[in-house]
Amino acid sequence: MARKRLVVEFGMGTDLHGQDYTKAAVRALRDALWHNSLSLVPALGYSRDDMQVEVEIGVARPDQVDHAVVAEVLPYGSATVSVVKGGLDIPNDDNSNITVVANAAAVVYLEVDEAGAA
Repeated sequence: MARKRLVVEFGMGTDLHGQDYTKAAVRALRDALWHNSLSLVPALGYSRDDMQVEVEIGVARPDQVDHAVVAEVLPYGSATVSVVKGGLDIPNDDNSNITVVANAAAVVYLEVDEAGAA
């Protein structure tokens, strides 16, 4: 068995008024995932629960993201979530509020039999 990268998905999410970095991160991951159907995994004879998904989130304040809440977005498989400095904070005109922009990358891996393996 070998761990193989099958899919890379990207998304963007925002929190317009609440300054909630977790909410923006969740929306970014949903944006990445909700436009896809991973029919490849069952077509190969594996369960969707066999998927290993590495999620990387970029926001201006990484310490403000709840990793467990982001991981709960995934409908299948096991999740690893990391958060790095990135995204954007966009202040309004009077600097009384910011819009939070998050970016997400979800990389799907699967342990598969290698071709030609005995």
